[in-house]
Amino acid sequence: MAGLLGWPVSHSRSPRMHGIWLARHGIDGAYVPLPVAPDRFSGTVRALVDLGFRGANVTIPHKEAALTACDMVEDEARRIGAVNTLVFHEDGRIEGWNTDGWGFIESLREQAPAFHVKQGPAVILGAGGGARAVAHALLSAGCPSLTLVNRSPARAEALAQELAARGARVNVAVRPPLEGAALLVNTTSAGMQGQPALEIDLSPMSPGSVVADIVYVPLETPLLAAARARGLVGVDGLGMLLHQGRRGFQAWFGAMPEVDAELRGMVAADIPRHAK
Repeated sequence: MAGLLGWPVSHSRSPRMHGIWLARHGIDGAYVPLPVAPDRFSGTVRALVDLGFRGANVTIPHKEAALTACDMVEDEARRIGAVNTLVFHEDGRIEGWNTDGWGFIESLREQAPAFHVKQGPAVILGAGGGARAVAHALLSAGCPSLTLVNRSPARAEALAQELAARGARVNVAVRPPLEGAALLVNTTSAGMQGQPALEIDLSPMSPGSVVADIVYVPLETPLLAAARARGLVGVDGLGMLLHQGRRGFQAWFGAMPEVDAELRGMVAADIPRHAK
């Protein structure tokens, strides 16, 4: 048994994704949604250990609380300051990972196979949890420099200083410096169903550069549609969702699952293709 801890969780596609993988591998297991209010989170985690669960994913608003619930935390999760994957060991210890950044890099490899993060500078829109995970992952993969663009400059500055402490070249800007940028990543909610679209001029980016959006509802955000219209490579947010779940599944159920067109189609069956 494994599950998803969040408040709420009814919107998540993770149970569907893990259910498909369990069926593919013929595993007698289950992955269940676990709606848990914030004030009950730590007690619920310990109860799951006692019930024999193998672990759980963690989503909003529990990712930071999950960090303190762990006995062991991977370095990447500690640097990001949040945990999205819990692994319960037989001796009762709880280990915490953050696979969001790993999932983002795997999604880049899948949807933009000719691109490598070492090719040039990256620009990240946002400075929240998603930005933190993506920034750490890009730097770990060899990105030469990052620029953070956020509505709150103070928040971006704080993240930039943290990243610079790792020896990285990190800048903060009010407007995205896209000339010469090899990669643009939107980690904000802009472009999500029901949210205003991003107003951004992509013309300074060279053909073949990559534009990624971690939003996956709709699958084709206005930003991705504009990117593809200019001959840029678009990477949607569904790939990050699918790939971030693979390491947890392997830890809990003993098999590394695959992300392929069939899985993508089944998980995305009720996700609108374009913004309404």
